[in-house]
Amino acid sequence: MKLKFNGLRLFLAAILTVCSVAVPAQKKKLKQADSNMPVFTQFSYKGNDAVYNDNPLKDNEFYNPILQGCYPDPSIVRRGDDYFLVNSSFSMFPGVPVFHSTDLVNWKQIGHVLDRPSQLKVEKSGVSAGIYAPSIKYNKNNETFYMITTQIAGGIGNMVVKTKDPFKGWGEVIKLKFDGIDPSLFFDDDGKAYVVHNDAPDKGKELYSGHRVIKLWEYDVEKDEVIAGSDKILVDGGVDIAEKPIWIEGPHIYKRNGKYYLMCAEGGTGDWHSEVIFMSDSPKGPFVPAPSNPILTQRHFPKDRKGKIDWTGHADLVEGKDGKYYAVFLGIRPNAQDRVNTGRETFILPVDWSGTYPVFENGLVPMKAKLKLPEGVTNQTGQNGFFPNGNFTFTDNFTAPALDYRWIAMRGPRENFISTSAKGGLTIKPFAENIKALAPVSALFHRQQHSVFVAEVTMQYVPKSGNDLAGITCYQGEAFNYVFGVTKKDNDYYLVLARTERKRQAGLPRPNTPVITTLIGSVKVDVKNPVRLQVIANQQDEYSFNYSIDGTHFKNVGGAVSGDILSTNVAGGFTGALIGLYATSGNDILP
Repeated sequence: MKLKFNGLRLFLAAILTVCSVAVPAQKKKLKQADSNMPVFTQFSYKGNDAVYNDNPLKDNEFYNPILQGCYPDPSIVRRGDDYFLVNSSFSMFPGVPVFHSTDLVNWKQIGHVLDRPSQLKVEKSGVSAGIYAPSIKYNKNNETFYMITTQIAGGIGNMVVKTKDPFKGWGEVIKLKFDGIDPSLFFDDDGKAYVVHNDAPDKGKELYSGHRVIKLWEYDVEKDEVIAGSDKILVDGGVDIAEKPIWIEGPHIYKRNGKYYLMCAEGGTGDWHSEVIFMSDSPKGPFVPAPSNPILTQRHFPKDRKGKIDWTGHADLVEGKDGKYYAVFLGIRPNAQDRVNTGRETFILPVDWSGTYPVFENGLVPMKAKLKLPEGVTNQTGQNGFFPNGNFTFTDNFTAPALDYRWIAMRGPRENFISTSAKGGLTIKPFAENIKALAPVSALFHRQQHSVFVAEVTMQYVPKSGNDLAGITCYQGEAFNYVFGVTKKDNDYYLVLARTERKRQAGLPRPNTPVITTLIGSVKVDVKNPVRLQVIANQQDEYSFNYSIDGTHFKNVGGAVSGDILSTNVAGGFTGALIGLYATSGNDILP
């Protein structure tokens, strides 16, 4: 696992070196008379993971992770009473979800940082390209928020956007002239600013695969650019280069009691992931590693431990209103087959910084599913617009004037292919590109947030030909997905289930090998009335695709199929599985 993740990181980094207010749904009405446009109603998603059933909350507790599903690489900042948190989004559109909280427990999504095509150029990007590791910071010297990130798409590279108010949207992209990934800004008390990021070693000095450095630039706040010639390597390799540490990345600089602290992820994105810290008297170093590194990891514990949380790292620190520190970071919760379908999620832990170095409370023991609430905080999960966690149910009849932020598209705006109605229903205008295309696809996605879940939707649809299909997709990427939809053959209509995967070599998929689509099952259906589509994932990582004509009694198509291709273990990459409402006029799945 570790090798797959790190190999992809190296490949993408090489490419780069070379090269709750909601968004209104589309106001322009699509032509409802066109039967090739399916109408979806009564969507529901219900999680049923054993970890939550076995660990009910007490009045003084809340669940960890705070953001379930594919919300990786969290970064956090505080201004006054307000906390803001952002995540990586890769080729999802809109990009970089942004959340707000006043207590670090209850989080409400307030939008996306990159919500316009002028900011996000991912039209031809693979699912794990696009936006990497955003970092959000506040510069008190000019009262401005900054979000800096790497956009591996559209020739952009490292970039920054700004705003005075995260509730009111963000400015246009400012490209930055340096290589590498994972940039983060640091604003010092004297008004000076710096960018710190992951980069390759100087040419000819790479010692081993995964050898990276942390580099610093001085940053001109007036011109929004790094100062040419000011770059300096702060960390070479990691804590101890003699141990050949891999993928030192995700850096952040903090200042406390006159000292400068550089905190980074180390060990790669997989099962050797960790967080380490260094200290210096100057932002320019030299930085000396703490004697107690790593300060956060789960890599030393039994692989078969119950309720496993793993791969923890890529952390960011914030000082709370109570003067105590907290850290957000990513982790994964594999299913019973030890596969990662839900992706990397956002966790939080209190941090004791009463001594020289920050100490993640319980960050070096097996993590638990629950935490104690901070004093004076009430858990409002799923209420008053706050993001739910645990075993929750999400429903959407698509009657609201604004589309819920949880719905995202791939590589292009949602508004290019959807329309909602006050009478109920989501209409999707099919694109000619199907789900396997490296292009915007006409699918509206909801993250898979549990290992065990049931997702259902009612669809009214009459395809005109075999080129037309609409239904549900379970999607780990363009080369790994299931499609369960209605199409036409001759004068009959069929519900088909197909599995797409990249051909494997030596048991693993390899880049540039053929993508194969296999028909798993098909059944004739009557399309005069709406059909209820259902996908169920169980504890054995099996997915069942079912349908109902009367909305109550379901029939299965294709039996129970493996969720293996919906995991990063098989598919690779950095995202989690998505559940999509999908349509295309470029169908190639024939009954």
